[in-house]
Amino acid sequence: MSTFNLINEGKKIPNNPGIYLMKDRTGKIIYIGKAKNLKNRVNSYLNQKDTINNKDKNFWKTQILINKVQDIDFILTDNEVEAFLLESNLIKRYRPVFNIELKDQQRYTYLKITDEKFPRLLVARRNRRGDFQGPKGDVIGPFVYGSSRFLSLGILRKLFKVRICNRLPKKPCLEYFIHNCDAPCINNISEEKYLENIKLLKDILNKKNGLENFIANLKTEMNVESKKQNYERAKEIRDTVKTIESLLINQKMDLKNRRNEEYIGIKTDILSGVSHILIFKRVNGVISDQKKYYYELIGDNNFSTFLLQYYTTSPQIPYKIYVNEIPESKTTLELALEKLSNHRVKIIKVTYSVNNEKKDLMNLILKNLSIQIERKYNQSVIELKNTLNLKDFPFIIDCFDVSNFGTSIAVGACVRFVNGYPYKNGYRRFKIKSLQSKQDDYLMIKEIVHRKYMSHKSSIDTEKINNDYNNINSYINNNKIDTSFPNLIVIDGGKGQLTTAEFVLKKMCLNIPIISLAKENEEIYTINSREPLQISKKSTALHLLQSLRDEAHRFGLAYNIKLRAIN
Repeated sequence: MSTFNLINEGKKIPNNPGIYLMKDRTGKIIYIGKAKNLKNRVNSYLNQKDTINNKDKNFWKTQILINKVQDIDFILTDNEVEAFLLESNLIKRYRPVFNIELKDQQRYTYLKITDEKFPRLLVARRNRRGDFQGPKGDVIGPFVYGSSRFLSLGILRKLFKVRICNRLPKKPCLEYFIHNCDAPCINNISEEKYLENIKLLKDILNKKNGLENFIANLKTEMNVESKKQNYERAKEIRDTVKTIESLLINQKMDLKNRRNEEYIGIKTDILSGVSHILIFKRVNGVISDQKKYYYELIGDNNFSTFLLQYYTTSPQIPYKIYVNEIPESKTTLELALEKLSNHRVKIIKVTYSVNNEKKDLMNLILKNLSIQIERKYNQSVIELKNTLNLKDFPFIIDCFDVSNFGTSIAVGACVRFVNGYPYKNGYRRFKIKSLQSKQDDYLMIKEIVHRKYMSHKSSIDTEKINNDYNNINSYINNNKIDTSFPNLIVIDGGKGQLTTAEFVLKKMCLNIPIISLAKENEEIYTINSREPLQISKKSTALHLLQSLRDEAHRFGLAYNIKLRAIN
C-alpha cells in the first residue's frame, strides 16, 4: 500500500488552522509544518506529481520527505498566529531532520531553579537533542550571556542565600561564614523560610518588572529601618539596592543596544535547494555582529519560518527588521513576534529606489551572500550567468546539434555539461524520424528537442536517498541527484533554429532559458533580442559555449558516421 493511502485511510483531515506532524515508519517525527487550512496543505503533498514542476523549485527535496512519510498527526489551533508559535516550539522539542534547525542557540543562557528540598540556582545547558541536562527543575530564560552569568553566579544567588553545594554537607562551608548562604545543611534556616526566598527569586527572574519591584520593596524596607534608627541594617539594604540597580542599568543598556537596527539578507541557490542568510546587527551606526545561516528548501521551510525560529532563540526582538525580501505571511509573522516580545514589530523591505545607507548595507549583505554561493560554481558558469543576465546559475546546460548526410541519414545529438564539465550520463543521440524528402534543420531541431524532454522523468533515485535521508546535503555535494531538466539550453545555429526550439518548449509548458550560438561569427542569439550578442573572444563564458557546441557536433557526427558504415 502506498504512503498516501496509509495516510488517508481512516484519517479525516480537518479544515482548521494548526500543525501537522509527519512521521516515518518507526513513528519518529521527521517534519513539522503549519497551515491555515490543514486539509488543503496536506492534500498539496498528496497531489505531488512524479515529474519535475518548474514552478516548484524545491520539489525534488520535498519528494525525498514525502517518500519517507507513513503517518500524519494534527494539532488544531484557534488561529494562524498560534500555529506559528506552536510550530516553533515543537520544532525545538522534537528537532525533526527535515525542518529548519538553528545552531546558534548556545549563545544565550537559560537558568534553572532545581526541584530539590533546598533548591539551587544553576546555568541550564542543552544536550545535542535539545533537552536540558542536569537535575530537574524550572527553566527560566533565555538571557543574554553576560547578564545571565552575572545573575546566576553573582549577586542574586548571594542576595537570596542560595546554596551552591551539590549535596548538603554535614557541616557549614565557607559560603556560610562569608554570609553567602544560610546553611540549610545544619538546619540554620527552615525549609519554609528558604523556599520563601526561592519564590521571591523566581518572581524576579520570571516577571517583566521583577527587579524594579524588588528594588522598590527594598527601598521601602530601608526607610522603615532608618526611621527605627537601625542604621546598620539600613546601610546593608542601601548597598544591596545600589548593587542591584547597577545590574539593572547593565541589562537596560544591553536591551537598548539590541533594539538597534537589524538587517537580514536572503539569497536562494535554487540548484542545490538551499537558502543562505546573513544577518547584520548595527549598534549606534556601527556593525556590531554578523551571523550566517542556511536552510533546506523542503516542504514549508521558508523565510518566514526561519525568522520565527531565529527570534524565538534570541533574547531580544528588535522593533524594526530590515529585509531584502518580504517573508511569507508577513502580517501573521509580525503578530507572532509581537506576542513573543510584548512590543510592536515591523518587517521592512529595503527599497532600491533611493540612495541611502540602508540600501548600501543591504547591498553589502547580498554581495557577501553571492560570494558565498558562487564559491562552488565554475568561473565560466558564473560569467555565463552574468553575461546572459540569467536568474539562476547555468549549472546544467544541454546543447543540441543536428548532423545529416543528404536525406538518407540524419541524426541529432544532445550533450550535457554540469558545472562547466561534460556529463556523459546526460548525453543522448537521435535518429531523425520526421525527415522524408528534403533536408530541414528546423524540423530536425523540433523533433530532437521534443523527444529529449518528453522522455524525461524525475531522475531522483528515491530508493537510494531513502536509505540515508539524514544527510541530504551529501547527495547534492556528490552530484548524486541530477534533475531531468537543465538550467540553460544551447542550440547550434542561428535565430531560426532558436525560435523553433523555443516554440517546442512552450508547447511542452517548459520554462527553460534558451539561446543559440552561430558558428560563423560566434554570435549569441537570445529570445528577447533582435540583434545577436557578441562577447569577448577571451571570455570564459564564450569558451564554455564553444566547448558545448563542439562536443555536440563531435557526438552527433560520430553517430552519423556509425550509421553510414552500417548502411
